[in-house]
Amino acid sequence: MGAHRIALIRGDGIGPELIDAALTVLAAVTGELEYVEVDAGADTYRRTGVACAPEDVELMRSGVDATLKGPVGLPDVRFPDGTEAGVLGGVLRTGLDLYANVRPVLLLPGVSSALAEPGEIDYTIVRENTEGLYASRGKGVGNRWAVSDTLMTTREGTARVCRHAFERARRKVTCVDKSNVLRSHALFREVFREVAGDYPHIETEFVYADAAAQALVLRPQEFDVLVMENFLGDILSDVGGATVGGISLCPAGNIGDHGAYFEPIHGSAPSIAGRGLANPVGQILAAAMMLDHLGRGSDGDRVRRAVTRALAGGAVRIGHDGSAEGGPAAVAAAVASFVD
Repeated sequence: MGAHRIALIRGDGIGPELIDAALTVLAAVTGELEYVEVDAGADTYRRTGVACAPEDVELMRSGVDATLKGPVGLPDVRFPDGTEAGVLGGVLRTGLDLYANVRPVLLLPGVSSALAEPGEIDYTIVRENTEGLYASRGKGVGNRWAVSDTLMTTREGTARVCRHAFERARRKVTCVDKSNVLRSHALFREVFREVAGDYPHIETEFVYADAAAQALVLRPQEFDVLVMENFLGDILSDVGGATVGGISLCPAGNIGDHGAYFEPIHGSAPSIAGRGLANPVGQILAAAMMLDHLGRGSDGDRVRRAVTRALAGGAVRIGHDGSAEGGPAAVAAAVASFVD
């Protein structure tokens, strides 16, 4: 298969220790990954004035096969307008045109949930990643009395993320929107219907966003793939995470036609950095998603099996607050010992 070149963003707060944990597991799976360190995040912004240098964005576009990213951002690092500086969503998702944010939601063995047994919650949220309300990032118009942020939806942007959702589906794709209120979401639903016509073997359904929030708690077992606008996906994927033991267990892939990066969906949690409390499972599972993307699906499966075995056998224990007993290094060593 040959070696793959991977950009590493260690990030802020707990990010570096999570990346180290993921690298421990990856080393147990394959020796055919070459890493290139990229300086990016809130601390980078504080030191240099940019969250990620243009040449590093270009590296991730054309100089590597994928990027593995730790969580970034620090609460005290802000732009003059009050929004958080040092986060990379707008820089990388838009800059690399990574239009599909893929967020699996899976209840793992050894993780408690009031809703279901392990394996009964298993669906994927596909969040449009370059448009929607977050297209207004840094572009809001207003003054001290009023501010307006614009929600943008385009036909092609919607079509490509819907196609991505249908390609991932096993049996059903759910369109989540507020088309009863917003014209932009009505367009999203219209384009979804058009794309669905190319996939007659896949069932479709439509659920308003508020009803979807309830359904992800009351009937999560019924979902396969859900596709939605950017802002809705940000919120509902965290709802899903809460039903499977917390967002510290949830990975994500940001995927486009010519690039991708993989990360946990949670933040940098600087208050617990270096204290041996951070849970690296989401970061490790993000590394498994990266292996899938690289065409190393069998290696990605080996990582997921190792995580499952470590949790099922009690070698890795997850607290009710989402923390991992022993911290990132201990969890990584335990998972690596289960790699087949």
